[in-house]
Amino acid sequence: MQAYYAGAGSIEADVYLLNGKLYVAHERKEIAGDRTLTDLYLKPLAALFKKNGNRPYADTAYKLQLVIDIKEDHEHVIPQLIKEIESYKQVFNNAANKNTVRLVLSGDMPAPGNFDNYPAYIYYDGRPYIKYTDAQRKQVAMISDDLGKYTQWNGKGTPTPTDSLKLRSLVNAAHNVHKPFRFWATQDSPNTWIELEKLGVDWINTDHPQLLHDFFVNRARLEYANPNPYPVYKPTYKSDGSNKKVKNIILLIGDGMGPAQIQAGLTANHGQLSMLQLKYIGLSQTRAANADNTDSAAGATAMASGQKTNNRYIGMDAQGKPLPNLPDLIAPLGIKSGIISSGDITDATPAAFYAHNIERSASTAIAADLLTANIDVLIGSNQKSFFNNPDQQLKAKIRLKGFNISTSLDQLQTGKPGKQLVLLADADTRPMKNGRGDMLQQSLKHTITLLASNKKGFFIMCEGAQIDYGGHANDLPYVITELHDFDKTVADAIKFADEDGQTLVIITADHETGGLTLLDASTKTGSVFGSFSTNDHTSVSVPVFAYGPHAQDFIGNYQNTEIFDRILSLLKGK
Repeated sequence: MQAYYAGAGSIEADVYLLNGKLYVAHERKEIAGDRTLTDLYLKPLAALFKKNGNRPYADTAYKLQLVIDIKEDHEHVIPQLIKEIESYKQVFNNAANKNTVRLVLSGDMPAPGNFDNYPAYIYYDGRPYIKYTDAQRKQVAMISDDLGKYTQWNGKGTPTPTDSLKLRSLVNAAHNVHKPFRFWATQDSPNTWIELEKLGVDWINTDHPQLLHDFFVNRARLEYANPNPYPVYKPTYKSDGSNKKVKNIILLIGDGMGPAQIQAGLTANHGQLSMLQLKYIGLSQTRAANADNTDSAAGATAMASGQKTNNRYIGMDAQGKPLPNLPDLIAPLGIKSGIISSGDITDATPAAFYAHNIERSASTAIAADLLTANIDVLIGSNQKSFFNNPDQQLKAKIRLKGFNISTSLDQLQTGKPGKQLVLLADADTRPMKNGRGDMLQQSLKHTITLLASNKKGFFIMCEGAQIDYGGHANDLPYVITELHDFDKTVADAIKFADEDGQTLVIITADHETGGLTLLDASTKTGSVFGSFSTNDHTSVSVPVFAYGPHAQDFIGNYQNTEIFDRILSLLKGK
């Protein structure tokens, strides 16, 4: 009855007749005394039917058929079946109730010419190669056949075009006479389910009904289609890979962005991403000090300070001692720093570049750390951690440190010169799919404008925070729309690097989130169907893309701490 509780519209039982009773078993040798058709199916279905007000399911939109796969000897099995369901006739053969359970025979069945020898409430599993009369067709519930009779395709990958056409023609022929179609002897996997659905198959056989149910019920969060791709930026490559001095560095972190997320975004944008226009690519190993699966706190701290630390630690080493971060170390060189996030500015990734705490959730303490940070621009949400801080004088203290405090990007645009703290309303950092708009792009553009006049250069960390949120939610549309927003921001950074000639752009991630795999995809239509293995982080290595002077320094396979080392070395002019 697992199939019933998974909401299946068709439940199948393999039956044998033994000593005057029908038993449920895949093979005769598996028959067990307590596994009768009555105990396993008829009684439970009857009880549920009564409980639901003389219908199979409480939801009136749900119908049900019980398929009895007769393994042998239908001449004796069918009379016994009629006898056993007599006590439950209101469930199967009540002509006055259109919500009864349809009883369908499959396997060893009577010839169509003998359908009239049995009650009219019994239906049959038809075959595509049998020509039925109009009267016989009325008793056919569906058309089925063995997949292996028509193709060598084993459920992995896709059928050949010839086989696909052959299989689809079988399905269409059934639909032309208003009958649903199924194949049996199919591989029981998501890839097979997807391909069968593409062929138009109506019923999918499975031994894992709950998995099949979850797969299709959750599909709105597992598939995404983008009919209108956005144009990507084509770099000039003028300074790319040169040995010119690096004056400015823009580090863009796609939180939770692993290889599969990038591939999903690439496919959904019809085979193009701005970040994939870059020639210099490396691979970052993301493990933390205390676990191979890192979180954003340890991952970002490694890039901000050059040291591995424990998960949940922000700007602290594994022993709990504060670590100097990049903005701290480059401030004496006259280099200014900006930190941007499309989410909570006290969250782990941005916090690692200005705060120090052994607990990433200590948002009010992280907010207060801005007082001792060497940051010139800070943009993100979470006003309450600053405005409702336990230190009621925090806003005044921040102003005394030279910060202008704004609550919108418009205020930043027209604000006074000096340090800038932009604390956006939470609604301004809502998901892209809910209408956030180009907040991340605008934040980067404004920050570049504010810092570009500094003669000694600047460092900007810009985080696409919500690729990670989508991974935790196992929501593929969320992931892809956030990745596309991030990629558009990447394009703006590359464009500035082309115009400036002294700016290095680095794009990477702190870790992968969700264990995303892509089950089906089409660059032609911009559609992706995925699956997640976890709602947490994984230890998958993440790409590092680089563009501009010394971009070649970031190729190879290395620990995430190396990103810090190479950035610091370049900003020091070494």
